[in-house]
Amino acid sequence: MENEEKFYNERRSLIGGSNKTLKKSCFALINNLDDGCLMHIFSFLSPIPDRYNTALVCHRWHYLACHPRMWLRVDRFIKDLSEPGVFPDLQKAVTAARPGDTILISSGGSHLACNIQIRKPLCLIGGGELPDETTLICSRGSDSALELLSTCKLANLTVKAELGCCLLHRGGRLTIDGCILQCESNPLDYLSCPIVSTAKSCVTQSLMKSKGDSVSVLQTRIEGGAKAVLTSGDLVLQRVRVIYARTYLYFWFDVDHK
Repeated sequence: MENEEKFYNERRSLIGGSNKTLKKSCFALINNLDDGCLMHIFSFLSPIPDRYNTALVCHRWHYLACHPRMWLRVDRFIKDLSEPGVFPDLQKAVTAARPGDTILISSGGSHLACNIQIRKPLCLIGGGELPDETTLICSRGSDSALELLSTCKLANLTVKAELGCCLLHRGGRLTIDGCILQCESNPLDYLSCPIVSTAKSCVTQSLMKSKGDSVSVLQTRIEGGAKAVLTSGDLVLQRVRVIYARTYLYFWFDVDHK
């Protein structure tokens, strides 16, 4: 409090006026910014929950926080297909996304995800409060729900694979945070696995180091499958920690180069 009061006294001595007037002008400044400046500020916030919460402040912030420049949205029940930045399925959103975009997948119900290739850096986030409120389902006959060939992050999602793997990692840095991965409980060996990584050396070692292929999993529940993680090539599983709770298993691990 002393530092705050000192700050206002110094500012008042420089520009004149009372502390009350100065405080009011300071707190009003952010809404005096134009839309472009506000959107640039919002872009530094984490999509969930910070940027999501900014949309609850007022109508203007809701418009800016949900603008297609900030993130794309997947909504199965969308009626107006001309609305910018909103898509009826994940495949269309991934195709339209630019490198570095965030895709918010609406909660409630399931979204079909079969062999969707992601070749650019993207962030996929479930729109519900819990990961089981947003589900990606990979039906039988598909190799995987998502095939990742670039640096990507998945958060607050449930991915179910009826037969095959939830995530097929072929390259890049993959981060899985606060998700649920579910596979068939008793599959034939190697036919069903939550995470499969096939990243391996196909270029020079120096180039591979800059590429930085890896898989990091945080606070994620993994169910079913012959193994939790199947790796090939020159990737190895390291720094494994598992915490057993009454209803959850939490895994922390990295898959990286030898």
